[in-house]
Amino acid sequence: MAGAKNHDYHILPPSVWPLVGSMSALIMAVGGIMWMHGGHIDKPNGGGWIFFIGLAGLLFTFYSWWAQVIKEAHAGDHTPVVQLHFRYGMILFIASEVMFFVGWFWAFFDFSLFPTAMTYADGSVTRAVEGGAAMIAQWPPKGLTVINPFELPLLNTLILLTSGTTVTWAHHALIHNQRGGEKTGLWGMIGVGNRDGVLKGLWLTVILGVLFSSIQAYEYVHAPFPFKGINYGAAFFMATGFHGFHVLIGTIFLIVCLVRAYRGDFTPRQHFGFEAAAWYWHFVDVVWLFLFVTVYVWGGWGAPVHGG
Repeated sequence: MAGAKNHDYHILPPSVWPLVGSMSALIMAVGGIMWMHGGHIDKPNGGGWIFFIGLAGLLFTFYSWWAQVIKEAHAGDHTPVVQLHFRYGMILFIASEVMFFVGWFWAFFDFSLFPTAMTYADGSVTRAVEGGAAMIAQWPPKGLTVINPFELPLLNTLILLTSGTTVTWAHHALIHNQRGGEKTGLWGMIGVGNRDGVLKGLWLTVILGVLFSSIQAYEYVHAPFPFKGINYGAAFFMATGFHGFHVLIGTIFLIVCLVRAYRGDFTPRQHFGFEAAAWYWHFVDVVWLFLFVTVYVWGGWGAPVHGG
C-alpha cells in the first residue's frame, strides 16, 4: 500500500513550533540587549518589555512542543527505536552541559593556580604594580574572607545527596509499579497512596531541590565578597550560580514529572520523561560535589572564613 509505514521511526509532521521558538528567542535576545544598554537606568527604551514578551513566547513554545511530544507517546509513536534515540539525545545534552561546566572550572583553576598579585580591603582591589614586591600573589587574594565550606555548603551537599536517593527511589518504584494504596495521613491529603513510592520520592526530591535553592540564595545574600571587581568573586558566583540555575531547571523538570505522575502518564515500560529528569538530577548532584571540593574547600583553603 502506498504510504504505509514499514519502519520503527517516527516521521514528524510539519510543525510551527521551531519557527515560533526561534523568533521568540530572537525577540528575547534583542530585548535583553536593549535593556542592558541603558534601558533600565535613565533612558527607558522598552527593552524590558520586549525581553519578557520574547520570554513568554519561548515558555509557551516549550509547553506546546512538549505537550505535542507527550501526545505522540500516548499515540504509540515512541517505538523502542525512537526511545533509544531519545536516550542518545539526552546523553549528548548532558555531555554538552559537562563541557559547559568545564569552562567555569577551567577559569577557576586558572585564577587559583596562576594568581594575580592583589589585595582586597574595604570593598576595593589594589593590584601590584610593576616590581611591586610588597604584595605576594596568593589565592584567595590577600584580605579576602571566604565562605566556610563546612556550614551551609556542607548542608547543601547533604541535601543534594539525599535528593539523589529520593529520585532513585521514585525511579525504582516506577519500574516495579509500586503505585496506589490507601490514602491516609499527610500523604493522603495530597492524593498519595501509602504504596506510591513514585509520588513520595518525587515530592521529597522537589522539596529538597527548593530547600537547596533557598539556602544558596541566603548564602549569596550574606557572601563576604562581591561579584564584580575581583576574580575570586566572579569565578565563584559564575560557577556556583550556573549550577544553582541548573538546580532550578531540574526542580521544574521534576515538578512536571510529578504532575504527569498524578495524571498516570508513566508506565513501568514507558517513562523516558521521568528517566531523563532523573539523569539530569544526578548530573546536577555530581557537578555540585566537584564544586564543593574544588571551589569551596580547596579554593578557599587557608583564607579567613566568614563568621569564623
